[in-house]
Amino acid sequence: MPLLKTSFISKVTLLLVAAMLSVSAMALDFNQVQREANQGVIEAQAALGSMYFLGQGVRQDYSKALEWYEKAANQGNAGAQYLLGTMYAEGEGVRQDYAKAAEWYEKAANQGEDAAQYLLGQLYNKGLGVRQNYATAKKWHEKAASQGNARSQARLGAMYYEGRGVRQDYSKALEWYEKAANQGNAGAQGLLGAMYAEGKGVRQNHAIAKEWFGKSCDNGLQLGCDGYRILNQR
Repeated sequence: MPLLKTSFISKVTLLLVAAMLSVSAMALDFNQVQREANQGVIEAQAALGSMYFLGQGVRQDYSKALEWYEKAANQGNAGAQYLLGTMYAEGEGVRQDYAKAAEWYEKAANQGEDAAQYLLGQLYNKGLGVRQNYATAKKWHEKAASQGNARSQARLGAMYYEGRGVRQDYSKALEWYEKAANQGNAGAQGLLGAMYAEGKGVRQNHAIAKEWFGKSCDNGLQLGCDGYRILNQR
């Protein structure tokens, strides 16, 4: 069950992060980056991994990307640790291994990498590669959410809404959904619309519900479009 199928992370996100790591290499040629990487420059090793991952200045090679990310990750580069975790989670260039993914995500998460904190929280939430533990999932999502990670904010909203790992609390769910929704998270926007439509945790208000459903729809969530259409027919 790849992470892509469980909405943990998209390939687009992975590519964007890889591209961010290679920003310093964009003005350089492959040979120069490779030379610095071979000299042990951590940033160059991470950048070289991204050049291989993206096929930037060299033939795309996930195995080589993995090799160079490991070199940088083993020297404490949080971005490389995060990307290694995602390669193991997605099975890109390596056999899919959620336990390995959790190991690398935790290293990056402990350095404050919010994307890794979110994904580690999701592994604990789903029980993939680790023993399912909602309390630990909540801990990592709170760390990421406190840094403004919209996906973790939305996940905390869901945990409070469902009463999963915490006492069910619609007011808390609303609070976290709003934080994520105000950052453009389509799922949180749709769920906010549903809460206002049903009057859960908030006074029922179809006008506000339509507003959130509309934003969710505009951001590509079909459920938001469906909710907006249903309210619009009343």
